[in-house]
Amino acid sequence: MDYDVKDLSLAVEGKRRIEWAERDMPVLRLIRQRFEAEKPLKGLRVSACLHVTTETANLMRTLKAGGAMVALCASNPLSTQDDVAASLVKHDRIPVFAIKGEDNKTYYRHIEAALDHHPQVTMDDGADLISTLHSRRKQQANGIYAGTEETTTGVIRLKSMEEKGVLLFPIIAVNNAMTKHFFDNRYGTGQSTLDGILRATNMLLAGRRVVVGGYGWCGRGVASRARGLGAIVTVVETDPLRALEAVMDGFEVCSMAEAAPRGDLFITVTGDIHVLRAEHFRRMKDGAIMANSGHFNVEIDIPALQRMSVKNRMVRENVEEFTLKDGRRLYLLAEGRLVNLAAAEGHPASVMDMSFANQALCVEFAALYHDELERCVYDVPVEIDEEIARLKLESMGIAIEKLTREQEKYLRSWEMGT
Repeated sequence: MDYDVKDLSLAVEGKRRIEWAERDMPVLRLIRQRFEAEKPLKGLRVSACLHVTTETANLMRTLKAGGAMVALCASNPLSTQDDVAASLVKHDRIPVFAIKGEDNKTYYRHIEAALDHHPQVTMDDGADLISTLHSRRKQQANGIYAGTEETTTGVIRLKSMEEKGVLLFPIIAVNNAMTKHFFDNRYGTGQSTLDGILRATNMLLAGRRVVVGGYGWCGRGVASRARGLGAIVTVVETDPLRALEAVMDGFEVCSMAEAAPRGDLFITVTGDIHVLRAEHFRRMKDGAIMANSGHFNVEIDIPALQRMSVKNRMVRENVEEFTLKDGRRLYLLAEGRLVNLAAAEGHPASVMDMSFANQALCVEFAALYHDELERCVYDVPVEIDEEIARLKLESMGIAIEKLTREQEKYLRSWEMGT
C-alpha cells in the first residue's frame, strides 16, 4: 500500500484520539453500523481531500466499513494531525498522503497521489481535487460518478464552474445542508476559531475590540462567541442584508477602513481574497493581531504585509511578528491559514458528526443515483438532511412533536379559513 505520512510510530496515540472523537459522533456511528451490514459502497473507489483530523478518520473508517476503497490527502498543509494519519495507515490500511507543515510542492504531490487511486467519487474541502481533475487530469473526469464539497469556499468555486459550463461531473454541495452549515459553520467555526486564537496568543478577549470580516454563518458564530467572552465586536460586511442582520443582532457595523485603526484583533471569514490589505495595514494600531478562518490563506494580503515590513520573526508558535517602517508591529496567526485547524484541533467531534454524516450519506447517494445526475452542483437531498437531524436528536435523547392527521390535512388544504 502506498502512503506518505510523517511517522508510523505515532499510530498508537492517533488511534486513542480517534476513538475519543468517536464517542461524540453517534450519528456517524449509526451510519457505520448500517454500512457494515449492508455494504452499499462495495468496490467503490473514493478519494478524499479533507483535513486529516480525528473526525475525518472516523469518516474514512465509516466509508471503508461500507465497502469503499478509500484514499486520503490533506486539504491544508497545516491542519494534518500526524498521529491520526499514521493510525489510518497502520490500523485501518487506508492510504494517507499528508504531513503537517508540508510545503506547497508536497501538498500538490499528495493530491496527485490521491487521484492516482482513480476514484469514482471525490470528496473535497476546498475543491482542490476537482480543480486538479479539471486542469491537469481531465482524462480522468469521465470516470468520476460525482463529487462532494464540504466548505463554502469550494461551493463558490464550483458554482462558478457550473455557470461557465466547464464542470465535468456532478457535485453534491454538502456545505449547503442545514445540518452542516447551520451547526458546523456557526457553532463549530465560532468556537474553534477562538480556540485557535487563544491557543496561539493566550490573549484575554474581554474588553478587546474584535473586528469580524464577514457575517455569513461562520461570521455569525465567531461574532457571537467573541461577544460571549466579553469582546467589543465590530462586523464588516459587503452584503446589505447581512449587514442589517448584524446591526439588528446588536453589533457595530462599519467599513474595514473605519475599523482598521480601532481593532485589536481582526478575524476574516469571508471566502474572498484580500479582505485585509495594505491600505488597512497602514491604519492598524501597534500590536494588532490578524487571523483567518476562511479556507484559503488569501483573505489577508500576506505578500503586501511582507513588502511593507522591514523585518519579521516568529515570537510564539503560530504567531509571526511583522515590524513596519514606522516601528508598528502587526501579528499574523498561523501563516494566515485556517487558525482553528492550524493552531488548534478544528471543530468539536459532536459538530463534525453531522457534517461527516452528510458526507457518508451523499457518497452512498452518488453511488446509487449517479446515472440520474447532470453536470451541476446539487444541494443535499432534503431527506438526508432530515434523517441526520432526526438521528442527532435521537442520540441526544430528545423527542419532538408529530403532526396529527388533522394538522397534516390543514396544512395541505386551502378551504379552511378563519
